[in-house]
Amino acid sequence: MDGRGAGHGAGHADGPSRGEWPTGRMLSAVARRIEREWNAHLEAWDLNHASLPVLFLLAGGSRSQRELASASGVTEQTMSRIVSRLERSGYVVRQAHPRDRRRHDVVLTEPGRTALFEAGDPRVAEEMSTRGLTPAQVETLREVLGAMMRARRGDGPDQAHRARPGAPLDPPPGAHGG
Repeated sequence: MDGRGAGHGAGHADGPSRGEWPTGRMLSAVARRIEREWNAHLEAWDLNHASLPVLFLLAGGSRSQRELASASGVTEQTMSRIVSRLERSGYVVRQAHPRDRRRHDVVLTEPGRTALFEAGDPRVAEEMSTRGLTPAQVETLREVLGAMMRARRGDGPDQAHRARPGAPLDPPPGAHGG
């Protein structure tokens, strides 16, 4: 015996083994691992999992902080903190809107564009989030996660009668990053 008690790791004395965890707990644990690895990768550019998507959004052109918050699914207060961090790093600047001086646009700088290109390499994100899986397993995982996302929005196969006509079933391009 190793001194840890009978049944250690077998799901008895110390609770269920990982293989017996509820699916949601397993998904959460994997998501946290991927987020930690992704943040460690992004740290070299003073970025994190919340700030990199903002750079992706700004690569398409300047946006207001309100637009960024809406597109990112966060509050304006949270977006303010994200933009402030990006601004301190020199990746974005806030500029007065050309037609409305009360409004400010957030603009991607050249160092921000470089950081996005280097840190946001989709091959790195894919490798981190699918490590240990075969290509067939990755394909299956993407199908399962897509089904879960659609069902969460209430338009999965079992919710088809409630789906809004013309509503998109898949996330917008680039929304599935790392």
